[in-house]
Amino acid sequence: MALSYAAVSQELIALVRSEFALSWGGIHGVAHWARVRDNGLRLAELTGANPQIVELFAFLHDAKRRNDGKDPDHGKRAAAFARSLRGSLITLPDGDMELLTFACEHHTNGLTEADVTVQTCWDADRLDLGRVGVKPDPRYLCTPAAQEPAMIKWAFRRSRQKMHSG
Repeated sequence: MALSYAAVSQELIALVRSEFALSWGGIHGVAHWARVRDNGLRLAELTGANPQIVELFAFLHDAKRRNDGKDPDHGKRAAAFARSLRGSLITLPDGDMELLTFACEHHTNGLTEADVTVQTCWDADRLDLGRVGVKPDPRYLCTPAAQEPAMIKWAFRRSRQKMHSG
C-alpha cells in the first residue's frame, strides 16, 4: 500500500511497520491508522488543530502495542518512540512535540480536556471505535465537531467497512 502524507514519510511508515508487533491488517494496524488520519484531518479543518500533529498521531499512537487487548502502557511507549525519532524522521518544534507525545501517551485514559490539537487526535481515534463494534458516544468525544451526529454517523459507517491493508 503506497502511503504518503505531508508529515508522515515513507521512511517513517517503513520503520513503524518493521517494529509493529501486531498484524499490519489487524484492528490496531494500518487501516485503523489511515481512518484515524482521515478522521483527524476532517476534524482539524473544523477545530483548527495542527494537521501535522494529527497525521503523526494517527500513525504512532498504537505503533507500540504489544497486543490487541489490554495494554495500558502502549501510549507511553508510543510517546517514547515519537521522542526517539525527533530530529530524524520527526521534525517538530518543542511545543508541537509536547502536544504529539501528550496525545499519544494519554489517548486511552478517557480524558477530554486538553489543547484542541490533542483533543482532535483523541477524537479521531475514538471515532474509529466501530471497527470493534462500538458506536462512539458523544460524551467521550472532546470537540463539538466530533460530537456532531453527522460526524459520528460518517465515521462509524467508515469504521465498519473492511479496508484493504496491502
